[in-house]
Amino acid sequence: MKADAQTAREQMIEMIAEGNDPLLEKFFDQGTLPDEDVVPGLKSAILERRLIPVFAVSAFNNMGTQPLLDAVVNYLPSPGDFGSVTGMTSTEEGAEETSRKIDDAEPYSALVFRTIVEQFGKITLFKIYSGQIKSDATVFNLTKGAQERLGPLHVVMGNKLEKITEAHAGDLVAVTKLKETDTGDSFAEKATPIIFEPVRFPEPAINFAIVPKSRQDEDKLSTALTKMLDEDKALRYTRDAQTKEFLLSGSGQLHVEAAVEKLRRRYHVEVELHTPKVPYKETIKARVEVQGRHKKQTGGRGQFGDCKCVFEPLPRGEGFKFVDKIFGGSVPANFRPAIEKGIVDAAAIGTLAGCQVVDFKVELIDGSYHPVDSDELSFKLAGRKAFRAAMEKAKPILLEPVMHVEVVAPQEFSGDLMGDLNSRRGRIQGMDTRGSQQVIKAVVPLAEMLNYPPTLNSITAARGSYTMEFSHLDEVPPQIAQKIIAEAQAEGRVRVAEED
Repeated sequence: MKADAQTAREQMIEMIAEGNDPLLEKFFDQGTLPDEDVVPGLKSAILERRLIPVFAVSAFNNMGTQPLLDAVVNYLPSPGDFGSVTGMTSTEEGAEETSRKIDDAEPYSALVFRTIVEQFGKITLFKIYSGQIKSDATVFNLTKGAQERLGPLHVVMGNKLEKITEAHAGDLVAVTKLKETDTGDSFAEKATPIIFEPVRFPEPAINFAIVPKSRQDEDKLSTALTKMLDEDKALRYTRDAQTKEFLLSGSGQLHVEAAVEKLRRRYHVEVELHTPKVPYKETIKARVEVQGRHKKQTGGRGQFGDCKCVFEPLPRGEGFKFVDKIFGGSVPANFRPAIEKGIVDAAAIGTLAGCQVVDFKVELIDGSYHPVDSDELSFKLAGRKAFRAAMEKAKPILLEPVMHVEVVAPQEFSGDLMGDLNSRRGRIQGMDTRGSQQVIKAVVPLAEMLNYPPTLNSITAARGSYTMEFSHLDEVPPQIAQKIIAEAQAEGRVRVAEED
């Protein structure tokens, strides 16, 4: 590979010369650059971000680590080479940009860039941008608005911490057992505040339903994941209120699987991953007027509630609205909230596929009551019956979440990627170029994206990535809706409001 290496070196030297006029003249005169000019020129090109060094390293096998460490010393800029850093500070007019020299003589400031949770506590790593900090100092966390006592300062040496007495501008420092501080927080003096922009972590691209294998694992899972989320801000752990599933989300399948392996190895928690359920919704398409009447006689005091309501659809995203349009005392005012409560409770379980009903409005226009038998429960049950009667007439439909998807991959894969997105009922919204990469923007139903990562890797030879976020709810095509409803009925997820 000598010829390839020589060609690559010539390209590198040409790039070094392009950004430096004296070196460019020397390059034109000699056709190359002498070795004594290459290293300083390389360092300048890296500082200006015209060149990005790449190394092949395996820390596990201890291969290539020494050339990497040598390159850090020889080619990468020291903190002092940057001169100053910028951040934000609050003024009477609002937040404004400010700068701070990377110098020991400046007031201290630092940014927390990582948190490690070990068996015996939390280790906080931060970079000092300006000033000096000594062991056992008390610092102010501007992000949280809290004082923190640092305790002993350490530098990280492999998997060990070595104590130091003080740290200076540009140093990377570790401290233990901070209570309030989290990744992304800024330290500075109250009199000279500066808040640095934290690292922006990508939104999760893939979700998995996570299920503990045993009751013992279930008891330990929440505590273990809380510690892991402190370490890895790209992970998410949530509970879907509709599907009742616990979801572990990450940047990709490998990311989530690595987190599961860490759960097993470090915290001795065994879990299984499953494809999550899609949180479908239901809504109505027609305006209807219905009556909900609940009457029960048992020999003693009975139950009686009667309401007349108008149900009508609302635009997507409007949620639920209840309007009391009763004038007079056909239904006492203290019973009317119970009608709304009954409708809300019934809407939570829907009628088609056991999904929440959204984007509809209810107008309470009339009703009647019994002076002895009426109570809140009776009118709550009347509201539930009104809802069920409305769903039979108002043309209910199933809604699915549609995601805004952005796929980034080399340009040669664009055709195959767009064809695949179209096959997933996606609609291409546009294309853009980001360097040598093609960016494809589309809206795709969530149900079609659950198995997307393996397909993306297959099409792009693992050179593509994507991000996904909620866009809107849209109607499920009838043929697909029929299958979803049939599955829900077979699983017993469709429940009807109880009626005496």
